[in-house]
Amino acid sequence: MRDVLVFQLKMLLDNGRDLVLMPVALATALIDLLIRGEREGACFYRVLRWGWHSEKVIDVYSAIEDQPVDDFEIGRAYTVDGVIARLENVVAREVEKGGTAASIKSAMDRAIDQIHAGTGGARDAVVRTAGKVREKLSGDAPPGSH
Repeated sequence: MRDVLVFQLKMLLDNGRDLVLMPVALATALIDLLIRGEREGACFYRVLRWGWHSEKVIDVYSAIEDQPVDDFEIGRAYTVDGVIARLENVVAREVEKGGTAASIKSAMDRAIDQIHAGTGGARDAVVRTAGKVREKLSGDAPPGSH
């Protein structure tokens, strides 16, 4: 029960930090556009560094540090950064080819479909887990599956 309460507190702190970080990051990016510092984006990247440091301090998922590691891994291409980079590349290629809005949309749709198809294993794992939870909650689980 302690871990549940600590996790909830950490989630509250983490979300509060995010609510503050969003407007602060936008404001510092605007400041960086208007006032040139020693390097481009200096204030913005200082705010990112603060956000990264505070995330390490809050350490939301520390309760699982001593738990066995699952075999569930996310490929680099399927992180938020990886997906955004992939979609940016699609748009850049279409623009270079002189694509229209319709061709860019079509290329984006194909890229999203490829990403969706590539996440099948994770999606299947979630569906299997959800099915098991439903069975246990409804009492319809086959004998010996508990």
